[in-house]
Amino acid sequence: METTGFWPALGAAEQGKVAELAIRRAYRRGDVVCREGDRSAIVLLLLSGHVRISNTTSDGREVLIAVRGAGDVVGELGAIDGGPRSATVAALDELDALVVPAARFAALCRREPAISWALLLVLADRMRDIGRQRLDVGGGTITRRVAAQLMQLAVQHGVRRGEDLVVAIPGTQAELAATAAVSRESWARVTRELRGRGVLSTARGRIVIHRLAELGRLAR
Repeated sequence: METTGFWPALGAAEQGKVAELAIRRAYRRGDVVCREGDRSAIVLLLLSGHVRISNTTSDGREVLIAVRGAGDVVGELGAIDGGPRSATVAALDELDALVVPAARFAALCRREPAISWALLLVLADRMRDIGRQRLDVGGGTITRRVAAQLMQLAVQHGVRRGEDLVVAIPGTQAELAATAAVSRESWARVTRELRGRGVLSTARGRIVIHRLAELGRLAR
């Protein structure tokens, strides 16, 4: 799928201004970039790879919130308001990123309207995503919830392979079930049924969607 996000929305001149303030850094799979509640003051611009963003519930469970990939910005809220990290960010695979001190990033946004506008568009898009997720995943039958979740992952992170879409799974089965507001057993049952109908197939760490239109029908 086409790379979208904050970085591609910038022109070459704006990208250069951000890069001047940044240090390029590589992270290994599993590396924790920042933890929920930390006061780490950096903004990450993802050049390649993916990160998983998660929160810890009051009873100690970790819940997957989102997956970000190439072109995305991470840590922008802390740069805007100076607050602690609202989530834990960890590398899902080999990650290449530009790391910018939060204070410098905020100052750059204040000086450069084109950069602040690109960031505003990202935040607006994420707010809409939150609303759609609450509607799509929060209601309907268990099959609809799981199908809606898989559609979101396919649209946001699917990689086209011929007629199929390959989606890297951003978490454990239990985490995905919690995000879809269903039990782990129910999530496994629905995906098993979808496999039996030829809608998708599964492998370690990924789902291959063969019939996207049928999955979309089930999600509606």
